[in-house]
Amino acid sequence: MTQAVTFGLLGSSALVLGAVVGGRFQIPKRVLAAMLAFASGALITALAFELFEDAHEQGGLWRAGLGLIVGAVVFTLLSAWLDWAAAAGTGDDTDRGSDKLDKQAATEGQRAAAPSVKGAAGMALLAAVTLDGVPENVALGVSLGEGTGGLALLGAIFVSNFPEALVGSASMRAQGRTHTFVLVTWTICALLLTAAVVLGAGPLASATPETISLPLAFAAGAVLASLADTLMPEAYEEGGPTVALATAAGFVLSYLLATL
Repeated sequence: MTQAVTFGLLGSSALVLGAVVGGRFQIPKRVLAAMLAFASGALITALAFELFEDAHEQGGLWRAGLGLIVGAVVFTLLSAWLDWAAAAGTGDDTDRGSDKLDKQAATEGQRAAAPSVKGAAGMALLAAVTLDGVPENVALGVSLGEGTGGLALLGAIFVSNFPEALVGSASMRAQGRTHTFVLVTWTICALLLTAAVVLGAGPLASATPETISLPLAFAAGAVLASLADTLMPEAYEEGGPTVALATAAGFVLSYLLATL
């Protein structure tokens, strides 16, 4: 159990570190984009070799496929709702005529000056980290309970958590949230994910393979949806061609960890 707590704290500490850095420092957009691209590459490895593959082996193709689709649908719906809530909060639907055009132009200018994140910005990334992070960390705990290591998944979790928390916290600050609010929010998320590792290494360690396959597949679907909906579009929009190299570097590093 000590190992589970240690792994949970290590993986989740990246959220707190990212929140501290993103909340206090202005990070250049291209650097943020490269970090998101690196995280995307690492998550591709985790998605393919740690999540969906294990879900397939333990629960069969249909169970894994269904879980993946459910995870993708849940994340997509939640992301769409956050986008709608953010748009409603700006009052865009109440603008009329030239006033609306002026406000839209001002909004575009603010977005250009702010850290790049999609839709509901920091809250969307927070939702993504939580939604796919809980099953991911449960899977990490299960792998520890089975004695299979989970080093690759831990590495992927850490390198993806840091840029996501960094960009998310920077966006929250740009939206007027206090530094205390940002830090407390991401710390709570980190503690939740640490508890998920302990849950996986403890009560769920003796669960049937079919039971374990469902959260693994769900996490795979949520990760895949977050890559397509948030991480990769934002990285490529702001980072230019260099993000392709950052994505490849993240994939290679995570794959090397998977083969250790």
